[in-house]
Amino acid sequence: MIILACVIAMAVGYLFGSINSAILTVKLLKQEDIRNFGSGNAGLTNTLRCFGKTCALLTLIGDLGKGIIAVLLSRMFANLLLPEQAPDFYMLGCLAGIFAIIGHVFPLYHHFKGGKGVLVGVSIFLILDWKVFLILIGIFAIILAISKYVSLASIIATACCPFLTLVTQSIWHAEYTTGQLFLHFGLQCIMAIMIIFMHRSNITRLRNHTERKFGEKKTS
Repeated sequence: MIILACVIAMAVGYLFGSINSAILTVKLLKQEDIRNFGSGNAGLTNTLRCFGKTCALLTLIGDLGKGIIAVLLSRMFANLLLPEQAPDFYMLGCLAGIFAIIGHVFPLYHHFKGGKGVLVGVSIFLILDWKVFLILIGIFAIILAISKYVSLASIIATACCPFLTLVTQSIWHAEYTTGQLFLHFGLQCIMAIMIIFMHRSNITRLRNHTERKFGEKKTS
């Protein structure tokens, strides 16, 4: 039954991850496809730059919400399938998160062309470990304030995530075995690698000093 719980967590994550908030919001409010504007990325930053604060706020809420819902549903199904056991909810949440990111990047409902998955990846920590969530937001905010690059802040916060998870769980979660700690670390590494890989074009622009800073208008 634990295998079935894992499969359900992955399926729920992918199906909810495929609901792209940027695409839906811009389509409903502006009758446009966000992927045809700006960087072409169906994510929060491009939505803010091209369609303003209202669309960006709805995108933020939607992308955070689908990650949270995916993790909560994975827990609910695990409880239904394993009522007398104590499954590793963190592991199931990570699986739901990984596949929510895959769904966000390759959305089933939007011709497999989506965003980069940062918000979805961060959102799962609101349920898995709110302390890690706050630390990641803090890291992101500090790097953004110093560099003014959203992409750089996203990449650095994402890279910190697996190591932060390992350290905080070792300190604050004595209930996890050594095997569980490294399983969680490995799953977080998968998520981090996926998100950083989706930022490869941003990394190239950062190296070439052509990446736009936060709030900077596109020059004609």
